[in-house]
Amino acid sequence: MAQTETPGTGTVPRTRLRWWTELPLLLLVYGCYSAGRLVVRGDVDDAVEHGLTLLRAEKLLHLNAEHPLNRLFTREPWLGIPADFWYASLHYLVTPAILVWLFRSRAEYYRRARTWLMTSTFIGLIGFTLMPTCPPRLLAAGEGFVDTMAHYSAYGWWGGDASAPRGLGGMTNQYAAMPSLHVGWALWCGVMLWRHGGTRLTKVLGVVYPLGTALVVMGTANHYLLDALAGVAVMGVGHLLAPWVTRAADLVRARLFPGSVRGADSPVVSGGCKTSAGERIPRQRESRPGAPAEPDASPTDAGEGAPAPAR
Repeated sequence: MAQTETPGTGTVPRTRLRWWTELPLLLLVYGCYSAGRLVVRGDVDDAVEHGLTLLRAEKLLHLNAEHPLNRLFTREPWLGIPADFWYASLHYLVTPAILVWLFRSRAEYYRRARTWLMTSTFIGLIGFTLMPTCPPRLLAAGEGFVDTMAHYSAYGWWGGDASAPRGLGGMTNQYAAMPSLHVGWALWCGVMLWRHGGTRLTKVLGVVYPLGTALVVMGTANHYLLDALAGVAVMGVGHLLAPWVTRAADLVRARLFPGSVRGADSPVVSGGCKTSAGERIPRQRESRPGAPAEPDASPTDAGEGAPAPAR
């Protein structure tokens, strides 16, 4: 049976991902994310008002997870100190580690997962821009929060400025609390571990890590509960948009690099040419002298001069 491809309906060529192209891309995205957080500081009064608005909304909804967790972490150093280490380090270690693991061991899932993470990160940056928010730890003392990062700063490398090392607090935007990408990235890590880990331990870690991160960001007074929920929502929107972003990237690559390597699902012959079953180029069997024609092949398929099958 002849196979025909309609011109213009072929799939977009795909190129094999290489670490020397992926690493600069990821560094560029993270650089944009960090620079965006730094540049988009917003007005402090507006940020404080946004934080108080979130607190009022949570009280209206009878949600008050931050205060009891913060009091617990402040009262119990064996909880508060590990929580500060968790907040200051795992966000920057676990996420890239899982990206590397996917790239090396689960390559067929890597591109989709990376695009989901990148898309969600840029959505979060839009949130920082539109709604600068003061975290609970920077509100007035009368609101009842203690900055555990400052409280336990003698035990770690951080100072009183979020999770930044001492002396580098001016290089971070402390009013980028809404949404919580600590929770968002942790959720992404959890999904990757659950889906692709393949063991019971990785499934357990896939649940514990995002839930633990949500408790940590509230207990250390770095985020509100609504920040954490917004981080989950951002990841959901990013997951929905990721396929569209992937298609757009494929189209751009196809236009910029028309000679790129085709993927396995790319057509071999285009432009309306026909091939018979088993052929990868038209009239391929003519190049094999003496090769018999298939019983159902037409004279053209078998080569010029070949006898037609008896009727």
